[in-house]
Amino acid sequence: MEHKGTKYIETRRLILRPFRTEDAPAMYRNWASDAEVTKFLTWPAHTNASITESILREWCANYSQKDYYQWAIVFKESADEPIGSISVVNPIKETIKMAHIGYCIGKTWWHKGITSEAFSAVIDFLFDEVGVNRIEARHDPRNPNSGKVMQKCGLQYEGTSRQSDWNNQGICDACLYALLTSDR
Repeated sequence: MEHKGTKYIETRRLILRPFRTEDAPAMYRNWASDAEVTKFLTWPAHTNASITESILREWCANYSQKDYYQWAIVFKESADEPIGSISVVNPIKETIKMAHIGYCIGKTWWHKGITSEAFSAVIDFLFDEVGVNRIEARHDPRNPNSGKVMQKCGLQYEGTSRQSDWNNQGICDACLYALLTSDR
């Protein structure tokens, strides 16, 4: 694999780019403070903007690492305001060339194909430029729309692990999806 870091990626409607500390107000307003958005995530809704600022400082400090992948999702015409995020949520498993992807988008932009457009672009980048062999993602079965994003991006359902995960709802099942280089 050849790690590239969080590079700018452009799609038909979107720009995926590294976060900047000045993105904190938009991140807080657009998704991080919304308990409905974070309902099935592993981090709680931010109760104040200083939490968002702290998280962004940490993320920005990691951008010097070539194996760190954390993108802001921005509309091309939006004056550069982030509406969500997509990232490799755990370190890439180098021995099997596997990346696990997580994503989050403000509810104003749900059901518009934005997350799947961003995810498809990240898939292409990770396979074509970084050289991963397997991309996987998981979701709580009570959040089927996340699974629909995975299916739309070509990931195949591999099964549900019972009570194998945790999110803001507590211990939960995890539906696992994956895509291999050979599946493309």
